[in-house]
Amino acid sequence: MAGRTGRTTGTVTNWAGNIAYAAGEVHRPGSLGVLRALVAENTKVRALGSGHSFNEIADPGTGGALLSLEGLPAEVDVDTAARTVRVGGGVRYAELARRVHAHGLALPNMASLPHISVAGSVATGTHGSGVSNGPLAAAVREVEIVTADGSTAVIGRGDARFGGAVTSLGALGVVTALTLDLEPAYGVEQHLFTELPLDGLDFETVAAAAYSVSLFTDWRDPGFRQVWLKRRTDQPLPAFPWAVPAKVALHPVPGMPAENCTRQFGVPGPWHERLPHFRAEFTPSSGAELQSEYLLPRAYALDVLHALDGIRRTVAPVLQTCEVRTVAADEQWLSPSYGRDTVAVHFTWVEDTAAVLPVVRRLEEALEPFAPRPHWGKVFTAPTATLRGRYPKLDDFRTLARDLDPTGKFTNAFLAGLLG
Repeated sequence: MAGRTGRTTGTVTNWAGNIAYAAGEVHRPGSLGVLRALVAENTKVRALGSGHSFNEIADPGTGGALLSLEGLPAEVDVDTAARTVRVGGGVRYAELARRVHAHGLALPNMASLPHISVAGSVATGTHGSGVSNGPLAAAVREVEIVTADGSTAVIGRGDARFGGAVTSLGALGVVTALTLDLEPAYGVEQHLFTELPLDGLDFETVAAAAYSVSLFTDWRDPGFRQVWLKRRTDQPLPAFPWAVPAKVALHPVPGMPAENCTRQFGVPGPWHERLPHFRAEFTPSSGAELQSEYLLPRAYALDVLHALDGIRRTVAPVLQTCEVRTVAADEQWLSPSYGRDTVAVHFTWVEDTAAVLPVVRRLEEALEPFAPRPHWGKVFTAPTATLRGRYPKLDDFRTLARDLDPTGKFTNAFLAGLLG
């Protein structure tokens, strides 16, 4: 690594190793000025977050500039009076959460992994769980973006462009900072259960049983092998008569060590040490996996689960675990939860692209009646024409992208069909 930008050359891959970026090198600017210059002088640019996407969304293509913000100052500026935090584009949720909690404040929700970057997560529509909890982007009140000419656009709530500015897929520029809403710190307990039947399932009641609820299954049999209830300690203790309390600590992926997971058995702890499934000080897995996720109208949740049960003999052989969560409707134009309360079905596959892709295609066929929107950072095969029809504000987003990036500097092969 050398030079004014801190440059890494050679093969550059994502976290899972299933994608090798054609750019061939990563620039790590050490200052905002250097980042601006890199953006201005290159014809193709993409920002690289923590690398937890499983497709080519971050790849600028051959000859393009791949920019990591890890070299920028890790800004976390908490305003306790306003209950907000301004966070730099390279900061990850684990660090943000620790700093915020030290001020007696909290984020409304977190994803299962605390290891992911804040900017990359909100840009792709990443979420946690809870019938009243929107995706992570719902906490954002302002975004700062270095646009195609190297200047900065600041877009906040109340700006007509805000609906396209946060879950933007990196198509508007490089996000250098975000301002997020906070609330007073709270405690959380995790209560785990096993063997929840699909037959007779009252999904709405189960999904609303705690602040955050996750259901896990391997689809080798109907129903769910695990239920994770995350109760805020300032809310009532949930009754859960439909499954058996877990007797040992569990990991969502069978065979993985439970020590990597956040504390269970109802032991109370700070919000940021319970809302994620995995502890920040542990790598959640080796990366030997692929992932897909589909977000669908929550009103169809039971129909969706029965459709999946109908193809479980196809899905199970290449599946490590499947997680079912809920997400409240969002107002970000390209959010997979835009305009509809959502059930999210996540699949952690084995690390075998050739075996997984035919199953993903079959899965998408089974879910097609429910208008699924794939997570932008996961493996999917749905054609661009289909996706265009699922986002009613797509034309508004295209207009915004052309305004901030008239030459398509931030549009890569992955986005070209969507924005063309």
